[in-house]
Amino acid sequence: MKRIFAPIWKAWFFINFAITFIILYPFFFITIKLQWLNLTFKIKRVWSFCIAYFSGVIPTLIYESKSKKMPKPSVFVGNHTSYLDIVLSTFYIDHLALYMGKAELLKAPLFKTFFKGMDIAVNRKSIKDSHRAFTRAGEEIDKGRSMVIYPEGTISSNGVLKAFKNGPFKLAIEKQVPIVPVVNLNNWELLQNGGFFKSNGRPGIAKTVILEPIETKGLTEENLVDLRDKVYHLINDTLTKYNGTKN
Repeated sequence: MKRIFAPIWKAWFFINFAITFIILYPFFFITIKLQWLNLTFKIKRVWSFCIAYFSGVIPTLIYESKSKKMPKPSVFVGNHTSYLDIVLSTFYIDHLALYMGKAELLKAPLFKTFFKGMDIAVNRKSIKDSHRAFTRAGEEIDKGRSMVIYPEGTISSNGVLKAFKNGPFKLAIEKQVPIVPVVNLNNWELLQNGGFFKSNGRPGIAKTVILEPIETKGLTEENLVDLRDKVYHLINDTLTKYNGTKN
């Protein structure tokens, strides 16, 4: 039954994704064209709401931070286990944030206009392109906009944490803005990356833990590795705490 239901649900999820995007596309196009990005992000939150609830995915936010109000600007970093991580991030990010994602998204019809105008594409195989992407990310932070970067650089199909890259931590130190660690507990169990007929796909409760922001004021590049490792262990320990699994 699971093998039959999963692809049916995933097909509905992506149909829902596409239909709601097409409906909202004129609003995305106009607000991006006029550079009303704060409004664009609010529309994006509406889109995320539609994608999640119409697909039967119920977001549950667990705040281990002292406040639900996120620092602005900041760099949000989290474990990357599913495309749901991105969809559901707008439920806890309460202000304009731009996302760093793979350059392949620029090939998608219609979506490329939205992605190019709202987020930052990066070809991680190119050092030059990665440098250019992080330079732009720094410029966006200077404008008071937060960044969302997944430091694993790719999706883990089984929820096991992969090694972190330095980029987002270096960016936070250079701009002296907080790091906000986020832990996606079970998104991969609902929408798993992998073969369409082989991977998980079902409605359910998606649990996300928002940890206490970490200040970077006073830190230098000498603290980069320590900061990266600290965030890695915080996320991994939180996965252990809630899921009973550890890398």
